[in-house]
Amino acid sequence: MTRPDTPRDERSVRSEDLPGKGATAKATVDGHGIVTQWNEAARGLLGYLPAEIVGRPAADLLHDASPARAEVLAALRSPSPPTRLNGRATLLRRDGSSVELGMLAHRRTSATGPPEWLVVSAVPRPVHTVGDEELMRRTFLEGPCTAAVYDSGLRLRWANHDLRRVMGLAQEEMRGLRLPELLPGPETEAAERTMRRVLETGKQRNLDLTTPVPGHPRPLAWSIDIAPLRDDEGRMAGVILSAHDMTGPRTARDRLTLLNEASVRIGSTLDIDRTGQELADVAVPALADFVTVDLLPTVHDGGEPRPGSPGDHVLLRRVAVQSVFAGCPEAVLRPGQVAAYPDFSPSAECLKAERGLLHRVTDPAVARWADEDPDRAVMVRRFGFHSTMAVPLRARGITLGVANFSRHRRPEPFEQDDLLLAEEMTARAAVCVDNARRYTHERHTALALQRSLLPRTLPPSAAVELASSYRPADSRSGVGGDWFDVIRLSGARVALVVGDVVGHGVRASAAMGRLRTAVRTLADVDLPPDELLTHLDDLINHLTTESESSASDPDAAEAAYAQVGATCLYAVYDPVSRRCSLARAGHPPPVLVTPDGTATLLDLPGGPPLGLGSLPFEAVDLELPERSLLALYTDGLIETRCQDVDKAIDTLRRTLTRPADSLEGLSRTVLAKLLPGHPTDDVALLLARTRGLGADQVATWELPNDPAVVARARRDAAERLAAWGLEEAAFTMELVVSELVTNAIRHATPPIRLRLIHDRALICEVSDGSGTSPHLRRARAFDEGGRGLLLVAQLTQSWGTRQTATGKTIWAELAVPTP
Repeated sequence: MTRPDTPRDERSVRSEDLPGKGATAKATVDGHGIVTQWNEAARGLLGYLPAEIVGRPAADLLHDASPARAEVLAALRSPSPPTRLNGRATLLRRDGSSVELGMLAHRRTSATGPPEWLVVSAVPRPVHTVGDEELMRRTFLEGPCTAAVYDSGLRLRWANHDLRRVMGLAQEEMRGLRLPELLPGPETEAAERTMRRVLETGKQRNLDLTTPVPGHPRPLAWSIDIAPLRDDEGRMAGVILSAHDMTGPRTARDRLTLLNEASVRIGSTLDIDRTGQELADVAVPALADFVTVDLLPTVHDGGEPRPGSPGDHVLLRRVAVQSVFAGCPEAVLRPGQVAAYPDFSPSAECLKAERGLLHRVTDPAVARWADEDPDRAVMVRRFGFHSTMAVPLRARGITLGVANFSRHRRPEPFEQDDLLLAEEMTARAAVCVDNARRYTHERHTALALQRSLLPRTLPPSAAVELASSYRPADSRSGVGGDWFDVIRLSGARVALVVGDVVGHGVRASAAMGRLRTAVRTLADVDLPPDELLTHLDDLINHLTTESESSASDPDAAEAAYAQVGATCLYAVYDPVSRRCSLARAGHPPPVLVTPDGTATLLDLPGGPPLGLGSLPFEAVDLELPERSLLALYTDGLIETRCQDVDKAIDTLRRTLTRPADSLEGLSRTVLAKLLPGHPTDDVALLLARTRGLGADQVATWELPNDPAVVARARRDAAERLAAWGLEEAAFTMELVVSELVTNAIRHATPPIRLRLIHDRALICEVSDGSGTSPHLRRARAFDEGGRGLLLVAQLTQSWGTRQTATGKTIWAELAVPTP
């Protein structure tokens, strides 16, 4: 708005100099063709006062000979009239004369009233005036778009003011030059070829052109129209080039495209390093020439960063780097290296400010870097870094690290819009990094939990030679719930267990730990494999019911699912009888390799997975030749993306038959053959080569149900220990045999059998036909009995009882005296 006392500029046009609204004759006509409004210009044009014409049919103003009369009447009567009428019409004046005018009628509607027509006609003026040619010249020179006229030789003849401004040259300096001579480059040469085709064909063409222009910090993008110019005889005289600067819209579009690409490409995995590299890859070369991503060391390790400012000297670990040059020669640090950044560095400043910062690389800044980090200063000078952006990676209010964007090949410096784009990209990457950090933390927790629950070393056993391997899933899948175990049982027997909890993460590892503990507890009771799986199935059903009934636990359903989706294989091998009893609950069957080299996938009844409580489990008893090999494994070993299950099992069978220096070496060979890369699921493998106890290591006596036999049993036991060279343990063994045989004769039923086993320990077993198990109790002072089992417990390393098909067996183990 102009103040009243503002001096008048003779070159400008004041509002009072413009024609008023009355300069255009206007009238409104309703839908029935009745005139409803009439302005002063219309009165001056036709002579009718508003009072004389308002309310009359508009058709009365049309001359009967006017062709527009029929067109107007048809439009008024039409059920779907046009939105606009235009043309010339002959109108009747008040004095009876007629005048031919150009008219324009608009049909307009409103929400408050019926449709009406707005009829307008410009005030007649001379067709041609002397000022028109000057106005046309001014139109070209001062038009809002960039324009130039080229002759038939494609040499510039005229340039308007905007082109002169863009080029920074006067018209006299450009006249007579071709476009590639004004702006050398392949882009302008291609544009000139288009101009020549316009001259040859006489057809207008459009092209998009992006070219650097002197005096502008970045290349300018143009949308150009090239039209032919003809002389009065129709011959081609030249072309006119009209260009619109599209740099701003195109830059905004490119930024949106880059941002969309970042949202798709960043965060494709839950790997911290990969996520940082994806940010760097997206930004180069679309936004920067060189990008580095550094994280706080605790974040990279999956830990929780400390709140607040990181301090003056910040320790950061490089996780990603990318450059427009192959091999990233500008990089001072490589991924994995840690460096301290001083407080004046862009990284430290942006972390302290908790926002992105723009920096111009100046000589004083480089000189300061030379004192703190000479190598970095050398790189800055060598490659000519001139502009940088430092943006903190922040997610959920936590600072994770910093991303640095630099330019050295592109001449234009970063702008504020570039910083906003970098902040948006970095914010998205930060969320992905934080998700990866949380996952890494959970994975480390699950691994630590799982490793604490798995056996660190396999127990020594005379029954089998053992080797095991465990390989967790890769970082994308997460740690699962696979486990294995080896449990020493009474009578020199051993239990082999392999299980799998469906799912991944801490919850699966915790469920695995509960199952492993339950299996060990049930194995201590010495249950047969099928009964053990039945009890384990019942236990899981109880745990599932408790989880589902806990309304306060939002993750109860997921925990229940992890428990229900469990499989298990349980085998018990007896080195005395060389028999093995196996049962499985939805688990892959084991592979048996006999000493002759035959590998067989054992046909065991499948049984349902644990927790379903549907079908009973069945056990299978096999007699295994000595030196047989049993391979127990989880499904991650055979269910891979590389090959189907049948081929994997065939590969497993062939690999197990190959000679190997040791079971550990064979275990490594199996994993290398079946899992050449990182497994997508946890893998547990347990190999057991069977041994047998010879007749010279076992002594068995059938005893009559007669108290007098106790003395003979003591004597036989002492003689056997003497034959084994264990005379020092004879006294203790005699006492144990005496107490156990006496209890069997007094309280049980025949048949009664005494067995001694010379293994890593001395084992004494007394079997009878009664299913009642004895219990340890404290005898009172005047009791005549009740102290036998207490004495046995005091004299031996361990003792216990197990049920058999014909009754029970009471056993006790004594340590073998060292020589």
